[in-house]
Amino acid sequence: MNSDGQWAQAAQQLQQLVGEGMARTLQSFQGMNMGAMPPVPNMGSMPSLPALPQMSIAPEKLQQIQQDYLTEATKLWNQSLQANPTATDRRFSGDAWAHNPVSAYAAAAYLLNNRTLMAMADAVDADAKTKTRVRFAVEQMMAAAAPSNFLALNAEAQKKAVDTKGESIAKGMQNLLHDMRQGHVSMTDESLFEVGKNVGTTEGAVVFENELFQLIEYKPLTTKVYERPFLLVPPCINKFYILDLQPENSLIRYAVEQGHRTFVVSWRNPDESMQNVTWDQYIEDGAITAIQTVQAITGQDKKDGQINALGFCVGGTILGTSLAVLAARGEKPVASATLLTTFLDFTDTGILDVFIDEAFVNYRESQLANGGLLKGQDLASTFSFLRPNDLVWNYVVGNYLKGETPPPFDLLYWNSDSTNLPGPMYAWYLRNTYFENNLIKPGKCTVAGEKVDLGKVDIPVYIYGSREDHIVPIGGAYASTQHLPGKKRFVMGASGHIAGVINPPAKKKRSYWTNDKLPKTQADWLKGATEHPGSWWTDWSGWLKGHAGKQIAAPKSYGKGKYKVIEPAPGRYVKAKA
Repeated sequence: MNSDGQWAQAAQQLQQLVGEGMARTLQSFQGMNMGAMPPVPNMGSMPSLPALPQMSIAPEKLQQIQQDYLTEATKLWNQSLQANPTATDRRFSGDAWAHNPVSAYAAAAYLLNNRTLMAMADAVDADAKTKTRVRFAVEQMMAAAAPSNFLALNAEAQKKAVDTKGESIAKGMQNLLHDMRQGHVSMTDESLFEVGKNVGTTEGAVVFENELFQLIEYKPLTTKVYERPFLLVPPCINKFYILDLQPENSLIRYAVEQGHRTFVVSWRNPDESMQNVTWDQYIEDGAITAIQTVQAITGQDKKDGQINALGFCVGGTILGTSLAVLAARGEKPVASATLLTTFLDFTDTGILDVFIDEAFVNYRESQLANGGLLKGQDLASTFSFLRPNDLVWNYVVGNYLKGETPPPFDLLYWNSDSTNLPGPMYAWYLRNTYFENNLIKPGKCTVAGEKVDLGKVDIPVYIYGSREDHIVPIGGAYASTQHLPGKKRFVMGASGHIAGVINPPAKKKRSYWTNDKLPKTQADWLKGATEHPGSWWTDWSGWLKGHAGKQIAAPKSYGKGKYKVIEPAPGRYVKAKA
């Protein structure tokens, strides 16, 4: 389209198309009661929502939305090819959009329709959960329908195709075929990363393994270490090296540098041989076995010696459950616990709540409770679609429409390195946590033969939550303070689920908040909180040293007795692909 005649013809066609779409939109207002929501288009691996109940919109609200739409649509129609998209929407903020009248008009029309549909979603007369589901469904539909996702309307992609004489389109097809073969959209150039070579590189050795995990011991970086060793329990739905991406942002290396004799659980990526593994096994044969093994290697199994432990995300839920099981047995092998972005109380689960109801849980149980695997890519896709414009469609546009190779980014490499979950374990977790919230009900759950009561986990606990976390909302992280009886410290960090946690002090980025008082809600806690510049790691390090005991000579070798070196860190379990 390089002539005025071609532009005019394209514009006429687009006006006709958009006009028809607007007409249909206006027709949908007539007699609308929202009794049946339009289906979300098929988007491959996009997570499916439970069926929505009958809903309605108050006539006066619908009339106002209709009037606003008519006013804006008429204005846009009159502007015709002079329409420009909102520059603040980064999908359409490039110069190519402003200089391509057809694409600019399509973007402006799309943004108008998006605003209207979101207004309708907000106006739905229904309970809070249904309103959230409606809004989520509309957001997903509109994110998929953006003109930036289509080559015929994406001005930037068109310009690049012209500038490269079609090479970008050819490269985009290559990228698409590559991603189809690997089973997921590339978020980074994965060929540039290898676990153990440029991620997960902290020196150490595997000193124990069983069906569920390998235990890694790390080489001390100080001449003396604290008497109480330190065990990290990462989430089993991801690989542990999120805590050890690069030396400069490795929480594992930081702990070693602070003088802690450090151990990490490296969960096995489940295959068919693990399709019957249960939640009980993750507790008994996983976290509890790891605790006992660290005790044995470090001599803390003598004279009631203790260790310190940290759990991250689902790893924190596993750790908290394990401590409750041990407490029910009269055992207290852990002196202090750190919970990072962790649910124990699943009252406030944020946007993930849209998927959870009886029908969904029953469906998953019928699929997986008696055996099978929840594929890692299915879970990864669900989490990605929680932020579709950032974690799905921008890569679709860049990789396939523009033929770009995403830049190297260790965090996104890790994010794409998915793990499976055993079906019975997942089914138990789904029902007893997200759906029924049983962990906070004393005696409701029986795990590893013991009644779970978090009120018996009477140890000092450091609880961290990220202010902008969409996986474990800050209120959900804070809720743990109301169920654990020991001395607690709650800290809130800036940013989200990962970037908030992985924030090394040397970079002097972001900030964190503290408040020694622990009122009932996080909102009340925040009113009295003090903001501090930089990383929360320094605050946590000071707290952990207070529970680490005296300093002793650092060990000269890995393991002890029957716990001998099996292989160098990071071990083979973490390298297995889903």
